[in-house]
Order: sequence, then structure tokens, then C-alpha cells
Amino acid sequence: MAVYAEEFYEYLQSRNYSDTTIQNRKNCFAYFLRWCDERGIIEPSEVSRPVVERFQKYLFTYRKKRDGEPLSFRAQSSNLVAVRAFFRWMAKKNYVIYNPAAEIELPKLEKRLPKYVLTSTEAEAVLMLPDIREPMGVRDRTILEVFYSTGMRRAELMNLSIYDIDMERGTVFIRQGKGKKDRMVPIGERAILWVQKYLAEVRPVFASTPDNGTLFLTAQGDIFTDFRLTQMVRDYVEKANLGKKGACHLFRHTCATLMLEGGADIRYIQQQLGHTDLSTTEIYTQVSIRKLKEVHTLTHPGARLEPHEAHGTEAAAAPAALPPSF
Repeated sequence: MAVYAEEFYEYLQSRNYSDTTIQNRKNCFAYFLRWCDERGIIEPSEVSRPVVERFQKYLFTYRKKRDGEPLSFRAQSSNLVAVRAFFRWMAKKNYVIYNPAAEIELPKLEKRLPKYVLTSTEAEAVLMLPDIREPMGVRDRTILEVFYSTGMRRAELMNLSIYDIDMERGTVFIRQGKGKKDRMVPIGERAILWVQKYLAEVRPVFASTPDNGTLFLTAQGDIFTDFRLTQMVRDYVEKANLGKKGACHLFRHTCATLMLEGGADIRYIQQQLGHTDLSTTEIYTQVSIRKLKEVHTLTHPGARLEPHEAHGTEAAAAPAALPPSF
């Protein structure tokens, strides 16, 4: 089955799927291949619907070795989607008679709110942490500023070219973002100033020959890996000691939420983030409660302390003691 899998991955490349999507499919399908191998299932023709249903049950009951936690429904769904896509392709190629995963019901995914979002004060606290007396500190500060100003994805920042930021117009051209779509987004003046400083003082020191024009480089002149960039941002967030966790995507959530609280229309935020579906962006209307808080304070009779209550001059201001029999 592994031989067919390699041909399937080549097919995905020919269809212009992103490297990230292909790698995710590889990782998920490798999970299924190992599961089959452990049970002596070698040939694709041996995979029936009951076999796929057994795999689905395995995913549901599986517990991670490191912490005993179950797989998230999203992880379960990703594994099953990879299996279904593989056998759909196999059926089209007439390598199998039918797709055994065609009618498998995927787990219903919960709509999760971002667990952590930074306030503007907290975001500024993180931005101030890089040591800008050092070249790496200037680079790190610039990366954080670009994340905060644009809300772009990690992969989008990693793929930026030195030609993608228009300093005069204050825009960033994001090439082949998620879904292989280009888009143009605004970037703030402060972030532009940091990009200019980085380009003038730091990148020439880091760049190696030949230079492919990638904007953000490691000190060795290499392109950032996913892990390295995530770890760099996470280290600064942890160092800020805000009691909040996150890395690159934390700034994406923060950018969207603060724009919404500042009065931006949800459709502009959709454009900024590059969401195809507006419902994906609308999740931030649930995260941002500042407007709701303002309305609650203005309209709810119990939301505000009267002046005499604030100074403790009325007995009713304090909760009464509970009776002994309570």
C-alpha cells in the first residue's frame, strides 16, 4: 500500500496542493499505514468499510502515551479525511473497486474559540522583549511587529520576500497563502519602520550567497523552519509572564480581536486574515466582548456601583452574612 501512497502524493503535487497540505496528508496517512501493518493488512483490496470503521474506533479510543489524553476530534477527522482522499483517488485510478471510506461519518468538529488573546498592553509588553542592541533582537522585534500588525499566518511570514512589502503604500503582498491564494494586506507604519531597520542593518549580515530574497533569515542565513519560528515567538510570550500561552497564531488572534474592538467591519477582518468563509472570521465576534461589556455597564442596573456605594457608606453595598443554618 505504501507504493500507492507515494504515487498519491505525487498526484497531489501535480494538482498544485501546498507543501503543508501534502505533508499533513502524509503524516495522517502514515498513521493509517502503521495501523494496517500491525494488523497484517498489506494490500489496498484488503481495506473494506468495516476495516475503516475499526480504524475510526481505534482513533476514538486511542490515548496519547505522553499524557493519556485522547486525540482531539480535529485530529481524528484529519486522519479519516486522509484515508478517504487516498481511496477516492485509488477508485478513480481503478486500483480498487470502490472507496471503502466514502460513507464514513466524520466526527462533528466543535467551533473552538481562541483560548488566549492579548490585550494591546500585553502585546506591547511582548514586543518590547527582544534585545534590539543585537542583530537577532532587531530581527525578532521586526517579526513580532509584522505578526502583530498584519495577523498573517506563520507560513505566510516565512514565505515573505524582500520585495513583498511596499513601504510607500504600506502594504504586504502575501503570495500563495492558504488555499494557494494571493492577497494584499495593509501593514502599520511602525512595523514598516522595523522592517526598514532590519533590511538596512541586519539582513545583509545574515544573508548568504546565493541569496534567494527570503525576507526573514536565521543568523546562519537559512530560512526559518516551522518549529524554529514557533519556538522563538513562544519564548518571548512566556518571558512576558502574562499567564497566556501561544506563539505565532496568538498574534493572529490578537490582531483580529483588537481590530474588531476598534470598530473594524467583520468583512475587512476577513480580508486581512485571508479567510474564505466569513463564518471562520465571525468567531472573533464571540472573543471580543468589549462592546458587549460597554452595553452591559450602561444598561444593567446592577453593573455599576453608585458613588455612595463605592465609598462603602451604605450597608447594602456589602453582601449580607449568611445565616448559620445555610
